[in-house]
Amino acid sequence: MSSDFGWLKNHIAEVADFPRPGVDFKDITPLFADPDAFRIAVDALADHVAGDQVDLVVAIEARGFVTAAPVAYRIGSGLVMIRKEGKLPRQVEASVYALEYGEGVLEVHA
Repeated sequence: MSSDFGWLKNHIAEVADFPRPGVDFKDITPLFADPDAFRIAVDALADHVAGDQVDLVVAIEARGFVTAAPVAYRIGSGLVMIRKEGKLPRQVEASVYALEYGEGVLEVHA
C-alpha cells in the first residue's frame, strides 16, 4: 500500500472502444473494491481541500456519489447530487454538456 498516485492508477481499468469506438472508458470499480485504494483516494480528495471553507461537495451520478459522500462526511460538508436527465422529481436546473460521442444533460434540484 502506498499513497503514491501511480499505485492508485493501477486500480483503474481502461476499456478500449467503450461505449463507442475511439472512446476509452476508465473503470474505477476496481479502485472501489480495494479497501486501501478506496481509502487513499477518498483521503487524498479530502486532504486536497483541508483548511478550505467547503459548504457543499457536488457529485455527478453514480460513481461520483460513491466518492463524494465519504469526502463530504470527512470534511463536514453537505452533499449535492447531480443526476442524469429525468431522474429528479422536483423542479430542476439543467445543463447540456458535450461527450466524446454526443451530448448529455445533467440536472440538479432548483
